[in-house]
Amino acid sequence: MWLIARHSDGQGAGRIPLPAPVRDALVRWYIGKGSRHDEEAGIMLVQQARIGEKWLACDCLTPEEAPPILTPAFLSEAETYYLRRLTSANRPEHLPDCPFFRDQATNRVTEVRTPESPADPPSGYFEVLRPAPEKLSQRPEEESSDDRTRQASVPRLARLLWRLIHIAGLNRTPPLSHERRYHSIGDEFRSLSMAAEKVEIAPGVELGRAFWTHAQALHSKRVYAGLRELARRWPRGHAPQAFLALFAQEFRGSTIQVAGCDPVILANRVQSPSVRGNTIKGPYLVLIVAGEYPEAHGYAPLRGYAQPIFSGRRFIPVDSEFERTVLRALLQLRRVFNGQGIDLVLEKPVFDTLTEIGPCRPDFLLEARSRSTGEIRQIVIEAMGSADDAYLAAKAVTHPRMEQIAPLLCISPKDAEADRVGPMVSRAFGL
Repeated sequence: MWLIARHSDGQGAGRIPLPAPVRDALVRWYIGKGSRHDEEAGIMLVQQARIGEKWLACDCLTPEEAPPILTPAFLSEAETYYLRRLTSANRPEHLPDCPFFRDQATNRVTEVRTPESPADPPSGYFEVLRPAPEKLSQRPEEESSDDRTRQASVPRLARLLWRLIHIAGLNRTPPLSHERRYHSIGDEFRSLSMAAEKVEIAPGVELGRAFWTHAQALHSKRVYAGLRELARRWPRGHAPQAFLALFAQEFRGSTIQVAGCDPVILANRVQSPSVRGNTIKGPYLVLIVAGEYPEAHGYAPLRGYAQPIFSGRRFIPVDSEFERTVLRALLQLRRVFNGQGIDLVLEKPVFDTLTEIGPCRPDFLLEARSRSTGEIRQIVIEAMGSADDAYLAAKAVTHPRMEQIAPLLCISPKDAEADRVGPMVSRAFGL
């Protein structure tokens, strides 16, 4: 097999032969009989071919014939790479006994994440990219990243962003009596940058050394200069990579409309929980990973995850427009409670909590503390913004688990429209 120029017929000079170990691993992964290592090698090859604007030419026909072509593809929402056969009247077919004669044997490309999908903290280093496929003929030393969808799991780039938000404490609000009077977007980004100093991208490489919070660092190529310098001492078995956390009001396809700067264009489509059927308006906090192009094209922004947030002054994640509405009401409620001598603390959990009857991830956790008596009470808030049968069935499973954490209060769109959120929360706290 060969890597060939995109839109070519696969004949003539310029073809790059695949090393035999990589080809064999690719075949085993394609037909669904490969090991974990085969799958890693296959996915990485497809990923790099797509970024490098290459196609794959099959070698099942004679050397004189034009080869059948496979194109690298990416299912954005499921974060899954796969190979697609080019089939048309003027395209050569694979031989019937060729492994690529049939479509790829995998069901992962059909698995789509939902808000109820399990979300565990990412394991290993704060990294997304793997070394180039040629280096995957030997098993990597670190099993530190898994960017594929496994049973509709959450994309790793999303979990890394949530990890950073969690470490920075941006998914929690202090009591109104403890909060600074003037809170800005700069404060949020400073918290993220401080959190970046506490985690590693690779052994001995802190995220803070390859982390930026303004797109101008990308446009001026400061990101690439910093990455080239770090790459000289990057640990073996890890791919050099840098990250940017950017504030954006809008994205479309692979283009991110960044506030106060020129748009950022990625090599792949932006991933986000804002999808057809669950459109969530901006603003967004976008985590971008920059790394090396294949075929020595240098560095570029490769992938991004756009997390809808409450506002530019509060980087609290939200999973729906209705959840943002409920969050607004809960934040306003802090002022009411503060006037009654009660400190109200709000948390938006970003990872699952394990209870005795299974894992769950509440929409919000509220904690009320009386400044006069010191008594503390907690409740779980669920923003029930959908009447879809599948959604309600999933909630029927997780709600009993949430009740293991604290008393549960469900808020509907009608409750929000009638301005009942405040009284409902007060009653749930027994006030």
